[in-house]
Amino acid sequence: MKLTSFRKAATVTAIAALVATGTAGCNRTPAGEADRPTVVLSLSTLNNPFFVELRDGATAEAKKQNVDLEIVDAQNDSATQANQLATAASTADAVILNAVDSDAAGPAAKALNEADVPIVAVDRAVNGADVASFVASDNVAGGEQAAKALAEAIGEKGEVIVLQGVAGTSASRDRGEGFTKGISAYPNITVVAQQTANFDRATALDVTTNLLQAHPNAVGVFAENDEMGLGAIQALGSRAGTDVQVAAFDGTEDGLKAIEAGTLSSTIAQQPAELGALAVDQAVKAVNGGSGDEGPSDQAVEVITVTKENVGDFTE
Repeated sequence: MKLTSFRKAATVTAIAALVATGTAGCNRTPAGEADRPTVVLSLSTLNNPFFVELRDGATAEAKKQNVDLEIVDAQNDSATQANQLATAASTADAVILNAVDSDAAGPAAKALNEADVPIVAVDRAVNGADVASFVASDNVAGGEQAAKALAEAIGEKGEVIVLQGVAGTSASRDRGEGFTKGISAYPNITVVAQQTANFDRATALDVTTNLLQAHPNAVGVFAENDEMGLGAIQALGSRAGTDVQVAAFDGTEDGLKAIEAGTLSSTIAQQPAELGALAVDQAVKAVNGGSGDEGPSDQAVEVITVTKENVGDFTE
């Protein structure tokens, strides 16, 4: 099954009811009336292929549902995102929030609550505020899957290095939690170092280079996203895929190419375009008042382990 087909199927099964959320303010109009609803998509960064795909999926769904989608890029800066959300409080019918930092986004998100602007959190949770829906991959399960794939790749023994994402993000926390749980099933594997590389390829190159000097016997690397995995591969050079196996998370185009090349042993395939599309759908439902009083709706989207054996199913 091609990835596109898988994503379409997952989208259909993932969409569920949302909390009833009223609209307020003379500038906000429920979807379905003459005026197009305005939805602000606040992204942590567009300097990452994963979020570019998420944006593209959101854009396509917004066009389909006749939504005016405004996209803002926080460039991985919480203060910048807070300012963008402050503007959205008076201009948007709903906000889709991909937080730079789950805690730091709380005050600005709380202000959106007070302005009666519904929030859909996507990929990363928002702490300290109410959200209509949280749309994300099942990161804990994905972390466990990554641990299993890496363990099998290294023969279930040896030293492993972990490259962590942006501190304070739910994605990093949950993937790390899942990996820790999963790797604990292999008593002959030892995690000898964990360090943040901020979900960034260049940072991961530097961090991995330093960690390998301190732990020259490492035979495995788990990176909490593909970008860091690709940075680790650069640091390893010819050792990547031979002496040292690298497992990552996202299923981006570059990650899949690295699996085909044999330098990346596995990645946990997310569906960023479908996350974006689902987030827009949920935002429209929130603008229209949701469908009941059942409370916030968590949308956990399935992830799949991709290795050399099945990577052909995920590429055209």
